[in-house]
Amino acid sequence: RDEFYFLEVNTRLQVEHPITEEVTGVDLIDWMVSLAAGVPFDLHAPAPKGHAMEVRVYAEEPLRHFQPSPGQLSQVTLPCGKRVRVDTWVETSTLVPAQFDPMLAKIIVTGNTRSEALTNLAEALAHTRFDGISTNLAFLRTLLDLPDFIAGTHSTGSIDHYLAAGLYQPPAFEVIKPGTYTTVQDFPGRLGLWHIGVPPSGPMDDYALRLANRIVGNPANAAGLECTLVGATLQFHRDSLIAVTGAAVEIHLNGEPVQAGRPIAVEAGQTLAIGPVQTGARIYLAVRGGIDVPEYLGSRATFALGKMGGHAGRILQVGDILPIGTTPAAYAPKVADAALLPSFGNHWAIGVLYGPHGAPDYFMPEAIEQFFATDWAVHYNSNRLGIRLSGPKLSWARRDGGEAGLHPSNIHDTEYAVGSINFTGDMPVILTRDGPSLGGFVCPATIVRAELWKVGQLKPGDTIRFVPISYAEARALEAEQDAAIESLTAPEQGVSRHADLGHCILLDTPATTSAPRLTIRQAGDSYVLLEYGENVLDLALRLRVHALMQSLETDPLPGILECSPGVRSLQIRYEPKHLPQAELISRLQTINAQLPDVRRLSVPSRIVHLPMAFEDTATLDAVARYRQSVRDTAPWLPSNSEFIRRINGLPNIQAVKDTLFAASYMVLGLGDVYLGAPCAVPLDPRHRLLTSKYNPARTYTAEGTVGIGGIYMCIYGMDSPGGYQLVGRTLPIWNRRPSHPSFVNGK
Repeated sequence: RDEFYFLEVNTRLQVEHPITEEVTGVDLIDWMVSLAAGVPFDLHAPAPKGHAMEVRVYAEEPLRHFQPSPGQLSQVTLPCGKRVRVDTWVETSTLVPAQFDPMLAKIIVTGNTRSEALTNLAEALAHTRFDGISTNLAFLRTLLDLPDFIAGTHSTGSIDHYLAAGLYQPPAFEVIKPGTYTTVQDFPGRLGLWHIGVPPSGPMDDYALRLANRIVGNPANAAGLECTLVGATLQFHRDSLIAVTGAAVEIHLNGEPVQAGRPIAVEAGQTLAIGPVQTGARIYLAVRGGIDVPEYLGSRATFALGKMGGHAGRILQVGDILPIGTTPAAYAPKVADAALLPSFGNHWAIGVLYGPHGAPDYFMPEAIEQFFATDWAVHYNSNRLGIRLSGPKLSWARRDGGEAGLHPSNIHDTEYAVGSINFTGDMPVILTRDGPSLGGFVCPATIVRAELWKVGQLKPGDTIRFVPISYAEARALEAEQDAAIESLTAPEQGVSRHADLGHCILLDTPATTSAPRLTIRQAGDSYVLLEYGENVLDLALRLRVHALMQSLETDPLPGILECSPGVRSLQIRYEPKHLPQAELISRLQTINAQLPDVRRLSVPSRIVHLPMAFEDTATLDAVARYRQSVRDTAPWLPSNSEFIRRINGLPNIQAVKDTLFAASYMVLGLGDVYLGAPCAVPLDPRHRLLTSKYNPARTYTAEGTVGIGGIYMCIYGMDSPGGYQLVGRTLPIWNRRPSHPSFVNGK
């Protein structure tokens, strides 16, 4: 009698069983197990008490005759409370397969009366979310408001009648055709995580999305759609108000042309078709109330390469259904002045600030003149990570990068600003909203915030002339832009523009007996780059960076938004509306003078052991892919390990492998490249293998790949571009869905 068997093996209780348990207090499973085991128990007829109701949430789409909707759940939020019970097998990041019962959860509530139970059920469903795939959750919510259901007179035919009558109109729109690389984005994106390699994402043309949101009356941070080159076709299931901005396109609503830059009323059942771009590159759609996708790390913006944010962390696909939010309106809808809708050509003048890296320390003076005099061509291999440019080869002030790498563009890893023009070897790349935060290449100029929107409208074949402007002009341009979006009225007289190269170094303080040299470089109009010492690896300089960060964390300076460390540098992102650049420089100089002697500094640390597969298949495939698509001959081809061996004078590749595995690395920065990827250096100088970085950079590196660049080691946190020499692969270092008990408070 110690064994018992169920006559039916079922993965869940039958539909009526939880209701029975809730009104009787009986545990039916306990009864069945006890009965099978021969354990005596009091078999009686319990008296029901109160009322219970149950709904079942399915991965099915009611709008498509309850068609199953497999996929990954990007976020799961379940209700709780004394009167609520949830039976489920899913959690955030669960993959719902097509081969399994699509039921996701049972939600059961109780109440003293049927009316009270109904109220509790509505409350529970209001606090429930299953994001990433289609479910019947919105359908269940609407059923609770049906008169027949409230009165208890519904039947098995009520649902069919409800659907046939067209009464189900969820606040959502359906993707009929997704267009090209269409994603959900919000402004300003995912901020505050640059120091660990999480890019802001958000709209490539932030001006266009902000303008569209203002037209329909949304706050500036409401989520909208971004389409690239070809617009989407969408069917709306409830009356909505929308606006389209950005690139010039033809727009049709149920076949009738409508105009961009103005509120467009869409009725339930109507279809909006946005055509291919005529000029420009990206189209934006705002819907009143915003798109109701869940926030991930503080933003709804899609970072598709990192598989996070937006709708299921990816670009939109046919059949996706996106819910429309209920974000309170910030303004009344209004038509924008025609002058606020830019007209796009094929040549662009983009305002930049000179710096952080200029002449004569990195470039020859004539190279900087050539940089600003060149019409750079947009390369076909451009995307949301970066805009590659084709043009002349500039002359360098150095023969090589020293310990940082063999090419003169190489520097000890430093944080980049969004909008930096980054020289990966001899090829410039504009680092955009999905770009990397930390890297080892110089940046001679940075696009100012008011001009960054133009990058979102660049397409292959366009040409760019970078125009140096002053910091004051950059601030005036942004103030003018903000006022125009707020009022939807063009300024009577725009800011006058004057070419002004200025200086890329804002402060240069020589070393003293107790402190290293301090250099503060200009990095756009909302970043400065602070550097210590000379361009060498010195762990004492990194400790001083740490001491400065600690000081700014202990005694925050109003206006500083984020501090991101590099090997010998600290990038400071600040809000110039609240903290002028000159005041920031003055305050930093004062704080620096008060820092303690780093020789007596103690910092917390830990040791992490990771396995590595030397020259695994994914590593070799990335090198082969580079040969096929980027550059077929280079000193590091066909074998990166052989190149490292040759450069460092080692006898064989086994010696390279032995050195890599013998080393203990100290992490000096995160985000090289992306998502917590460590920039680390061997503590023992004998283990430091000097290499060059790819020139130009790779377009693809597999997640978990281990690379060596200069004397540094990095682990790629996701599939991404990169420039380090590839030697092997280790475990993934970024968990997109932290549900493990080791992670506390979402960390």
